[in-house]
Amino acid sequence: MAQRARSAARRRTLLVILAVALAGVAWLVKIAIEAALGDGSIIDLGVLQLRLFYNTGVSFSLGSSLPTWVVILVTGAITLAIAGYAWVAAADVSLLGLIGLAAVVAGAATNLVNRAVEGAVADYFHTGWFATFNLPDTYITLGVVCIAISVIFPGPARPEPSAAAVSQDATAPDGDDAEHRSRGEG
Repeated sequence: MAQRARSAARRRTLLVILAVALAGVAWLVKIAIEAALGDGSIIDLGVLQLRLFYNTGVSFSLGSSLPTWVVILVTGAITLAIAGYAWVAAADVSLLGLIGLAAVVAGAATNLVNRAVEGAVADYFHTGWFATFNLPDTYITLGVVCIAISVIFPGPARPEPSAAAVSQDATAPDGDDAEHRSRGEG
């Protein structure tokens, strides 16, 4: 049981580290984009343009006519629910699922902070055939894809430790000493 708790703690720590790192990268990219495109310039990369746009609503500018506090309150509640689910699920999902959860949390949290600090989200990836979006939106989308793949193709299940192994682990000072004693070596 203690081993399972340690494993869950390590996985949750990894979730937080990944989410914070991804959010940090997204924030730095946003700062760089605002510095480069704040004057209204556009960078054409072929199928993609970098073009700065501020979205006061949520996805596809939905809710842009609502008061900012309402958008922040609703997206904050959704982000909190997602983070709570990720925290609980992190103990049992595959590594791909864990990465997906971290990406979704990072994307949602970054957009929430951006919206709370500036009253709008800075969008900058423009295709011409789809809504303008940003790196946190990309995190959310790719995170959902990773989670879906991990659910559809779960891979081998992690074995649960047997009752005897848990009992032996709990009574022995360390696993190697117990193994040596059982063979008469210690």
